[in-house]
Amino acid sequence: MSSPAAPLRALLALAMPMVLARATQAVITFADAIQVKHLGAGALAATATGGLNLLGFVILPMGTVFIVQSFVAQLVGRGARDEAPRFAWYGLAIAAISAVLALATIPAVTTLLGLTSYSPYVQAEMSAYIEIRLLSVGAIVGIEALGNWYGGLGNTWMQMVAGIIAMVVNILCNWLLIDGNLGFPALGVAGAAWASTIASWLGFLFLAIGFARRWGGAPRSGTGGALSRHELLRVARFGLPNGLNWFLEFAAFQLFVNVVLAGLGDETVAALNVVLAVNSISFMPAFGLASAGAILAAQAIGRGAREAVWPQVKVTLACTAAWMCAIGGLYLVAPGTVLRWFEEPGKSGDLVAIGTSMLAISAAWQIFDAICLTLAETLRAAGDTAWTAGARLLLAWVVFVPSAIVVVTYLDGGSIGAMLCLVGYIALLALALAYRFRSGAWRRIELIEPKLV
Repeated sequence: MSSPAAPLRALLALAMPMVLARATQAVITFADAIQVKHLGAGALAATATGGLNLLGFVILPMGTVFIVQSFVAQLVGRGARDEAPRFAWYGLAIAAISAVLALATIPAVTTLLGLTSYSPYVQAEMSAYIEIRLLSVGAIVGIEALGNWYGGLGNTWMQMVAGIIAMVVNILCNWLLIDGNLGFPALGVAGAAWASTIASWLGFLFLAIGFARRWGGAPRSGTGGALSRHELLRVARFGLPNGLNWFLEFAAFQLFVNVVLAGLGDETVAALNVVLAVNSISFMPAFGLASAGAILAAQAIGRGAREAVWPQVKVTLACTAAWMCAIGGLYLVAPGTVLRWFEEPGKSGDLVAIGTSMLAISAAWQIFDAICLTLAETLRAAGDTAWTAGARLLLAWVVFVPSAIVVVTYLDGGSIGAMLCLVGYIALLALALAYRFRSGAWRRIELIEPKLV
């Protein structure tokens, strides 16, 4: 019998590169906001909210290609590692489709933002930011496809290296393009968008070359078998509910930010998005831990040891909860100190004053978010994606959105009421996912067809 420390060591060995990879994504969001803050609250709102809206375009295909990790990890657990390469191609096919759809969306961005209540300046700057960032959708989804493919094999450092490349390039290009250093054009908010786009493509290029050359312990047997439309459709069958799972929740959140809160003013929108950018620092590493736990859970399922999943979940949850509760404690003790990083130089503390209460309230959802991340990733690893998508749809659109509209618009709850609605939503989702996992329905799902192994 293995010692209790064995699952923890296995988790941390997989998780540390993944945590760093997710942390680099958080730093990019963080850096974009900090590096435009001197341009004013409008520029900060356009950049931070533009990044949030860009995520709305990519979150569906990103969530879809995450299922590649589940397929590959279960194949590895069954001893069929050589079957894995073709699943990378399925993920890349989804990335290519996403890139084409993103390009087709560019002409509609200005029209869509014209329906919001943002100030004309914020609308114009955000429109330019999103149009440029849409050029990087194929790269963003491609990084997730290949990164999750490598993760399923048990190699999480490849995505970490891609993330570090993207982070370093993004920060450097921000410095060059926002204010026009070293003779480069001063593009302001658009410069931040170009920096992120260049960084995404260079990060993807590293993974694409690595996959082509079979770096990182990748199987070397061609595509691992003939590609088939049937198999691609099976990937989509299990992956799309996971993508919808993320998209439906995020769409509700976009409605909340762009419609419910937009009328509260640029300072409030900027403060909220700063709070969200700060929270991404806690979310992304915890997501990396949860994804690493999901790889181990999927491998256990693949080798027929479903009874090993719950012990692994307990270890993963302990780690994610410890991290997020520590971050939540920081938000409670020193919210103003954190927010001053984003304050415009020489400006009075309006952003800090507005955001302090919001950041402190966000501490309340950290433990619930840890539960949601751990259980949702484990259910995804088992192929249980449709039920979780339905739960998010119900809670996000039937509970969260209506309650936020009532509290903010009709009860004058303002930003504090909005944050409390978020806490309530995440707590309810944690309860729903705990119920689903405890039901054991995931044990009856067969993600891998018998003929594959």
